[in-house]
Amino acid sequence: MIDIKLIREHSDIVKKAAVDKGLDCDVDQLLAVDARRRQLETEFNELRHQQKQAGEKIAQAPKEQKAALSKEMGRFKGRLKELDEERDKIDAQLHEFMLRVPQIPHPDAPIGHGEDENVEIRRVGQPRNKVDLGFEFKDHVELGQTLDIFDVERGVKLAGSRNYVLKGDGARLHEAILRLAWDIMLERGFEAPGRPGVTLHFTPLTVPVLVLDKLMYGTGFFPLHREEVYLCERDEQSLVGTAEVPVTGFHMEEILEEAELPKLYFARSTCFRREAGAGGKDTRGLYRIHFFDKIEQVVVCQANADESAHWHDVIVSNAEALLQALELPYRVVEVCTGEMGQGKVRMYDIETWMPSRETFSETHSASRFHDFQARRLNLRYRAEHTGKPEFCHTLNNTVVASPRIMIPLLELNQNADGSVTIPQRLRQYMNGMERIA
Repeated sequence: MIDIKLIREHSDIVKKAAVDKGLDCDVDQLLAVDARRRQLETEFNELRHQQKQAGEKIAQAPKEQKAALSKEMGRFKGRLKELDEERDKIDAQLHEFMLRVPQIPHPDAPIGHGEDENVEIRRVGQPRNKVDLGFEFKDHVELGQTLDIFDVERGVKLAGSRNYVLKGDGARLHEAILRLAWDIMLERGFEAPGRPGVTLHFTPLTVPVLVLDKLMYGTGFFPLHREEVYLCERDEQSLVGTAEVPVTGFHMEEILEEAELPKLYFARSTCFRREAGAGGKDTRGLYRIHFFDKIEQVVVCQANADESAHWHDVIVSNAEALLQALELPYRVVEVCTGEMGQGKVRMYDIETWMPSRETFSETHSASRFHDFQARRLNLRYRAEHTGKPEFCHTLNNTVVASPRIMIPLLELNQNADGSVTIPQRLRQYMNGMERIA
């Protein structure tokens, strides 16, 4: 959600943002509803003033005039009730319109409508194709079956399509990846902007994965992405597709002190996604599945564009540190406006090389929202220079999502004898095991 004043004063910019992001948002109708709401507010306040004056007049009037004046007072009450009821309806309409207004993207964000228009920023590591291995290539599904480390067929039997069961060394590898990511997040420290010598660390959280729907609205997943979410409608709750939802909402409806900021958090959660409409090559194996585990990082900082940009770089670097520890080749791309979604000012994806897909494929998404989520969540801080509450800025990024990351890890580390070499940094979490064979 963005400031209604910005929409009133710069409707052309908001309209362009909707076009650039490919979103359906009727800004003119929103402004018409907003104008009607302000008319009602003005009439209501004027009538209340008249009602107050009439009450004072009745109190001072002779006894024989009080009955007539009281009758006139009744007219005020009836009209005020009508105005109040209409105002409630208009408020609800305006709220629905506001929930669909896009955040204005950063002026340097690439304009585009598909992932082909994302812009590559850098590459790290050397991608290897199937033929580079020098022996018969197996994709991660074949490796999983041969090594007996995951079972898609029985996963489907248990829970329907796009489900799986990790087994034995596959389950151990999954946990090892998540534990490495957890430890990397605990170890890394960052200098606080404007506070030389102060080192900040990310704080781990354990959070609910079944949350109130107001958090889904607050973080921007509702209403536009409702069809992608598993709903528990009887309880007005939803299963989250990312820990971003409960972690960003952790300080919902609070006013923090500026000295408390930034808040740096990370959390591990199981994530649930319906993946409605996804198809093609994404349906094979572990790439696009209905549940997975993920470690997510979230930053809540003051409303300062430079500070937001600083923390955006930090959370991208955290994800890169994990990929470098796993020795996986990847690239960082800036996501174009048509792919970044409603609430984001700027967005970067990290794509890891997957030989079976013969391309870099998304494994991480790092997003900067400015005050979009904070306005919906009523998440504020008291600015030291004014003493007044301001809306925070929020950011988030994946540290790692598994088992998707197992696709490149298995495929790029396979050997001629069918075994898979375990990256050095993971071996301490697998009792020194060097290979899965």
